[in-house]
Amino acid sequence: MINGFIISVIVLLILISFIAGRRRAISVVDGKVNLLKSLPQHYGLYLAIWTGLPAIFLFAMWSILQPVFLETLITTSLPDSQRDIDPQTVELLVSKILNMANNGFVNEYHDPTTKILAERLVNWRELGDAALLSSVITISVILGFWSYTHIKSKFQARNYVEKVIQLFFMGASLVAIFTTFGIVLSLVFETIRFFEKIPVNDFLFGLEWSPQTALRGDQVASEGSFGAVPIFIGTLLVTLIAMAVAAPIGLMSAIYLSEYAPRKLRDILKPGLEILAGVPTVVYGFFAALTVAPFIREVGNYIGIEIASESALAAGLVMGIMIIPFVSSLSDDIINAVPQTLRDGSYALGATQYETIRKVVVPAAFPGIIGGVLLAVSRAIGETMIVVMAAGMAANLTANPLEAVTTVTVQIVTLLVGDQEFDSAKTLSAFALGLTLFMITLVLNVIALHIVRKYREKYD
Repeated sequence: MINGFIISVIVLLILISFIAGRRRAISVVDGKVNLLKSLPQHYGLYLAIWTGLPAIFLFAMWSILQPVFLETLITTSLPDSQRDIDPQTVELLVSKILNMANNGFVNEYHDPTTKILAERLVNWRELGDAALLSSVITISVILGFWSYTHIKSKFQARNYVEKVIQLFFMGASLVAIFTTFGIVLSLVFETIRFFEKIPVNDFLFGLEWSPQTALRGDQVASEGSFGAVPIFIGTLLVTLIAMAVAAPIGLMSAIYLSEYAPRKLRDILKPGLEILAGVPTVVYGFFAALTVAPFIREVGNYIGIEIASESALAAGLVMGIMIIPFVSSLSDDIINAVPQTLRDGSYALGATQYETIRKVVVPAAFPGIIGGVLLAVSRAIGETMIVVMAAGMAANLTANPLEAVTTVTVQIVTLLVGDQEFDSAKTLSAFALGLTLFMITLVLNVIALHIVRKYREKYD
């Protein structure tokens, strides 16, 4: 509750400072806004930044450091008889005290030492929250008054505001970069641990995937097989089927919507098509498992072809329907971005609308279309739910779309669920699969950038 109150106080101080800064800027020029070096709202933002940012920083740092500081205080306050026992017992005791203080059940426990420490923790928290609130108000008022006195007619507040906004955007970019870097490092380190147990050649070129490592050394089948070729073949097979559905339908839909469809019809069809992107993947999975897969199996039985209950064809078809909006929406935007003068020039030379689309519009939009297709490929590679429900989890080395297969993402989810140790080869293989999938996606992005740069056309 106190954290919410402190946040409300900070927000209130920011609003007050913004209004005060704006009024101060107008008053120093007697209402003649044109004499100011910046807009009145820039002065309000300048004052709000100096009032709010230090307070927000102090609140954030206190929220991060307070649990560590209080836990250290509790540990040092334990009696010597309890502090000298093993670290796990001490940690359990500290957790018990924290739970007592958090849940408000201090008076219901009979252990005197634990009760006293829990009461101390509550008092320390209340004291710290009061100190934080007073510090936030004091810093905001002092810095707000200092920045208030700097607001004058010749003061260029916009420069300071834009610098702060630029730093904010830079910080957001750095967070995204470091997050990606951290993910990659975690994958690399765990993959190295996996390859210390399983040879790289066995993983990349092995033809059997059966990561059923045993919990005991004397258990049957204590050594698993970690050949990833069947998994990547299954991923490629499902992706190819999906793109065989999504690429032509999406591209033809985009051409019709942008070149042929009347305006009113386009306003209805385009949102309706994009609704497919908002349907949860579990719904597609149910549709594939309960409707598409049985229908394909019945058709196969009718014509005398044996089709598995869970097949790559069923998963690929439904996945292709799911990613149609990725291709159609991006391709439609790219085709609409082609200058109308190119179409007019083609018509002036006597070309028909079809010839103009085929020889002028589509070649001009080709880099963007390829980018949309590769984005759809990345989406198909990363899909999990549809494959789990429609294609199964059997790692079959086959190129037959009528058989059951599995994909990389499905195996990653399967490997990380269970009671096996985290440092076992079975669990670590999920990181190796994740790193390999990351490299494949990276290669696709590099290819997309190369195509865009090679075939990109600039228009005045």
